[in-house]
Amino acid sequence: MSSELLAPLDLAFWHLESAGHPMHLGALALFGPRPGGGGADGVLDLLAERTAAIPRLRMRVRDVLVPVGGAAWSTAKDFDVRRHVRDVCLTGDFTAEVTAAAGELMERPLERGLPPWEMYLLHGPRDEGFAVLVKLHHALADGMRAVAIGAGIFDEIADARRTRTRHVHPVPPRSWLAGPRVLADLAQRRIEELGRAVGVGASVVRASRLDPPGLPALTAAPSGTRRLGTAVLPLDDVQQVRRVAGGTANDVLLAVVAGALRRWMHERGERLPAVGPRALVPVSRRRPGSPPGAGNKLSAYLVELPVAEADPLARLASIRDAMDRNKAAGPARGAGAVALLADQLPSLAHRFGAPLAGGAARMLFDVLVTSVPLPRSTLSLGGCPLREIYPMAPLARGQSLAVAMSTYGGQVHIGLVADGKALPDLDRLARATREELAALLDLDGSAAGRQGTAR
Repeated sequence: MSSELLAPLDLAFWHLESAGHPMHLGALALFGPRPGGGGADGVLDLLAERTAAIPRLRMRVRDVLVPVGGAAWSTAKDFDVRRHVRDVCLTGDFTAEVTAAAGELMERPLERGLPPWEMYLLHGPRDEGFAVLVKLHHALADGMRAVAIGAGIFDEIADARRTRTRHVHPVPPRSWLAGPRVLADLAQRRIEELGRAVGVGASVVRASRLDPPGLPALTAAPSGTRRLGTAVLPLDDVQQVRRVAGGTANDVLLAVVAGALRRWMHERGERLPAVGPRALVPVSRRRPGSPPGAGNKLSAYLVELPVAEADPLARLASIRDAMDRNKAAGPARGAGAVALLADQLPSLAHRFGAPLAGGAARMLFDVLVTSVPLPRSTLSLGGCPLREIYPMAPLARGQSLAVAMSTYGGQVHIGLVADGKALPDLDRLARATREELAALLDLDGSAAGRQGTAR
């Protein structure tokens, strides 16, 4: 892999970035102590060794002459993994300090002249486990691709890579001159793509709001600061609600977010808007079972979070109906598919138009809520077991909160990324997610009991 043009959506993410709005994804992984002791000894060297062996992490972005305004991935000839893998020793209580330290590190944009990623080993003075913070630019990977890249640090994935034999199948030579049938097929596909783009563009215009819901905390002026919050929900409880109330586990989690926002706004004394905040829910366009491949392949759904609805089960029903409508339309239709328009724009438009498009994000949605799939197997690093892992999403310009969720070890880990000044009480919102799931579980238990009595 010596040179590769950035795909249109990757180029858009690259140019969306500003000093106050870094466009990197993240994950905070918490590890238990190594059996027999040793703490974080040797982990930094292990991280350096394993990340240096991942070809994608040696790639940096450089400008190209053709296409005009475009950019390409190229191998950094002076690549030094120690400029990306760093050690951070926390002097106080590790558990209390780790999320605050990670928030400060997430504030910092990645250096654009280097391969756009960083990894930090965070540990305390005592042998009480450690954390690894991973930062990957969104141009480098979407959520699924980020997982595929980041998984290379774990013992189980690294061992499998070392023992796997690569089979290269010969590819028959092809003529560079396309035949009439190929040209006709290309033209037909291009016409169909443009037709879809027109439809998505019209949906975006219809869905845009000149007067978004009055949510001061979620639409405050950006400060450039970052605060992280985390919450853990039992997956069995989520599935119990799903079995009784219907829908999917993701529907339940969206309802938990809606209810948590309602509780949090009540405590802040904020007025509940009649029209709830709109969530952007990313959807992968990768086919199940297909290789992760390079670049971003994303669409999205738009879902109103009914925070004015007092009944938790009614909130869940509303979200379930909205998601059913989105799925019936498909990820390539509707205003949530705005990311697909990137494929239809020339590189020069991304270079100069991305900042304007980023500023218009608040006209479409108020909060990002995304689910990131993780491997189901138990993972470790240097023999230290992975206990918790919290995904983190970037903040869109004009917005103050992003919610990311992953399931690991029978638990749903929720990572909250917020503007530090707009949401100084982010820990309260994190606690509200647990309270909301408990409320749904209690109501669903009562409903299940009533159904059993009726039978």
